[in-house]
Amino acid sequence: MIIVMKPQASEQSIHAVTKYIEENGLQVHLSKGEEVTIIGMVGDKSRISTENLAIFKDVDRILPVTESYKLANKKFHPEPTAVKVGNTSIGPGNLTIMAGPCAVETEAQLMTIAESVKAAGATILRGGAYKPRTSPYSFQGLEEEGLKYMQEAKAATGLSTICEVVSLDAIEAAVKYVDMIQIGARNMQNFILLKEAGQSGLPVLLKRGLAATIDEWLNAAEYIIAEGNPNVVLCERGIRTFETATRNTLDLSAVPVLRTKTHLPIIVDPSHSTGSYKYVAPMAKAAVACDADGLMIEVHNDPAHALSDGPQSLTFEKFSKLTSELKPFCQLMNRSF
Repeated sequence: MIIVMKPQASEQSIHAVTKYIEENGLQVHLSKGEEVTIIGMVGDKSRISTENLAIFKDVDRILPVTESYKLANKKFHPEPTAVKVGNTSIGPGNLTIMAGPCAVETEAQLMTIAESVKAAGATILRGGAYKPRTSPYSFQGLEEEGLKYMQEAKAATGLSTICEVVSLDAIEAAVKYVDMIQIGARNMQNFILLKEAGQSGLPVLLKRGLAATIDEWLNAAEYIIAEGNPNVVLCERGIRTFETATRNTLDLSAVPVLRTKTHLPIIVDPSHSTGSYKYVAPMAKAAVACDADGLMIEVHNDPAHALSDGPQSLTFEKFSKLTSELKPFCQLMNRSF
């Protein structure tokens, strides 16, 4: 349930309403716009009398929130959220580019890639230290050693950093070295891990599950936010369909749909979704054109010999060419990077 206050409602009126809600055992979430303040309630609504609320000074109207996700809901927070990640921000007006290798392989490799992607316009270095692979015999990542290389790359380049986590132990290690943690598609409904991510204190990138609906995805985000961490970014990375021409089917319609449902920033991963470097550039441009807040792109110094996801990784030359070609799309959407 949300209470919409009248335009220019006084602080005294807002305080009176929030006090009444909290005294009845519910949580309050304020969203203040330039003119209108919205007060969201989370908890057992049977404890609250809507008739009593309606008579408070400056209350305009009371609206139900029928969706199961509340804190991620645009009704609770009409203005788009910007999430700060280290030295950069993901949200309105920016196109944030995360780039780097699927897996951190060596210190030298990561440093070379970091320098190159920064020169091409990326502001966040992505690199996998924990790799949940389909085959148990595939490279699983360098774990904490890889995180240390991420920290060193940040110190050398100034790039913010992000790494996927797959367990509580991985989260406890990651908070010491990186600026943002990622919950991958396979763990989108690992609710214990989502809660731990919410308690980590770091911004969280939440990838869409392999066959998750948008409402399931937003409910997963709710698990993180409900732990007191509002800094969640959603990442569309393709869903599993009958089509085999690409690794997954990139659902770009998710971006405008999410705009109507949530205030959270939305980025797109054209690398994992397509599975081929040939399709990354056109899908990245399409993502910007449909109003994504950012892109996550895999870049490798030697894709043919990458230990993970080489076929979908861009070379330095291809990545630099892509970022240059994105500029007119950013201008069209009033974004800068």
